[in-house]
Amino acid sequence: MEYFSREIGRLIGELSSLPGIGSKSAQRLAFHIMNMPKDDVKRLSDALVTARENVCYCRECQTLTDDEVCPICANPKRNHRMIMVVEDSRDMAAYEKTREYEGVYHVLHGAISPMQGIGPEDIKLAELMQRLQHEVDEVIIATNSSLEGETTAMYLSKLIKPTGIKTTRIASGVPVGGDLEYIDEVTLTRALEGRTEL
Repeated sequence: MEYFSREIGRLIGELSSLPGIGSKSAQRLAFHIMNMPKDDVKRLSDALVTARENVCYCRECQTLTDDEVCPICANPKRNHRMIMVVEDSRDMAAYEKTREYEGVYHVLHGAISPMQGIGPEDIKLAELMQRLQHEVDEVIIATNSSLEGETTAMYLSKLIKPTGIKTTRIASGVPVGGDLEYIDEVTLTRALEGRTEL
């Protein structure tokens, strides 16, 4: 039995297709949007379309940006000889909140997961290896403490070791199975300070 009109049902369906949004949350969002002034809905719609059309990967670190090079990579005060490898841009943002890390990043946009059919060629590993052709002193592997994150860390370690570049892994302090974006700044700082060489 249909409870909602066709258009509201379609909106709920689209919203519930977003990660982390279940049917109840989608319904709440849909009804909230329906009660918003039309100008606010238009601004939201325009922001979504404009972001999707104009956001691209940073030429250096592969994070999402609307410029050719993101603000972190463009900052001459950052240590460009130290690269922290993270799974996605949210993890990068989590470390930036600590205000403790002064290097640059490389965003993989995923982790190796044979169970999900994600191999090394499906994430931004080739771009990382290209960056390592330049002067780099250390690569900090800051993938999540999940099975996929650990698999990716070990794969990266084996790729990078032959180059002679110091390769470290963030310390445990980040709980196993935890995602970096949900971890507080103190824990992230301790994990960074206690990193170990692989």
